[in-house]
Amino acid sequence: MCAIHQPNLFPRLSTLAKLYSADRWIVLDDVQFARRDYQHRARLAALDDPDRQQWLTLPTCLPHGRPTLVNQARLADSRRSRRTVRLLIRQFYGRSPHWASVGEVLDAVLDLFETTDRVADLARTSTIALLTALGWSGEVLDSSAVPTREGRSERLADLAEASGSTDYLCGSGGQRYLDHQPFIAHGIPVLAFHTPVDTDDRLWSRARRISGLWALSKLGPHNLAARLNAVREAQFLGAPA
Repeated sequence: MCAIHQPNLFPRLSTLAKLYSADRWIVLDDVQFARRDYQHRARLAALDDPDRQQWLTLPTCLPHGRPTLVNQARLADSRRSRRTVRLLIRQFYGRSPHWASVGEVLDAVLDLFETTDRVADLARTSTIALLTALGWSGEVLDSSAVPTREGRSERLADLAEASGSTDYLCGSGGQRYLDHQPFIAHGIPVLAFHTPVDTDDRLWSRARRISGLWALSKLGPHNLAARLNAVREAQFLGAPA
């Protein structure tokens, strides 16, 4: 089962949950960069007050202007961005009893600042580091390495087929526009994925807004992985929600 998603910087819990539920993440790195999206920014939430939030943003240069692709976007100031990432994440989560796990995720990203200024590389690594902390050991591929057709749904179906995936995991955003026909032509079922809708559960009520760093800091890797496994099983294995 594959999920296809753009690289997001310290992704939201809803995104993290979708990727965690898949066996393969195809990184959609050759689509147009969007400044209002999450490729270069994440919304951090205070450990004990998740309603107190702040954007963590990497100032980004687009060498080709608006048509710049995600994998072409560059940091405007690598040294300053690295310092901001280090200070803000420590400020928000340094007191967490699970800081050792959060710190490993942070260090994986900080180390990368030494070798690249590509925003996509940093976002990709931040996501993989979070998934790894939760025990995910799936496969990661880049869409830019796979030739596909031009249409939006055709492209996604071709990526799923070329990667050898048997099912396509579609999040709530994709469900609004996805044409199932190209997937049917490849014999690949489209499985709808959604996180629990429960405003009384602080974990899920903010899942589509704040970075998964908050959940990792609050619950720790083992408890968070158990919650994500429960979501996966409820949707695909018939377990009660």
